Amino acid sequence: MASRLLWASRAASHLKISVFHRGFASVVKDLKYLDSHEWVKVEGNSATVGITDHAQDHLGDVVYVELPEVGTPVSQGSSFGAVESVKATSDINSPISGKVLEVNGELSESPGLINSSPYEKGWIIKVEVSDSGEVKNLMDADKYSKFCEEEDASH
Repeated sequence: MASRLLWASRAASHLKISVFHRGFASVVKDLKYLDSHEWVKVEGNSATVGITDHAQDHLGDVVYVELPEVGTPVSQGSSFGAVESVKATSDINSPISGKVLEVNGELSESPGLINSSPYEKGWIIKVEVSDSGEVKNLMDADKYSKFCEEEDASH
């Protein structure tokens, strides 16, 4: 009995530590970021778009994602859909201009993928890029991390 209590105490202690020390959300080095907390990964003339770990953390549990239709034009900085969470509904803005090539249909059944895997399984759309020069208008990982720190400090 004592060994079970010791194990439970250690497990609880470990869980508290790992949750308590979360700190700032993760930022992926190879991505570019919009100041409204969307990310983009450009590969040739195709780009994958999603919301950042920082954004999903502030939203809370995502319960619904409004996705655009394939073929819909998107413009840098303009809304193309929305994310609804237990706390709020937020527009999703495109970090890059182009045409929607693909939507992540898994989000219709499992919107929580945005919370559990914002940079991998939780991607939202893939876009055929119309102006690759727009990438210069976006933040790199270091600038985005600093932006998040300053934004969080001001709230």
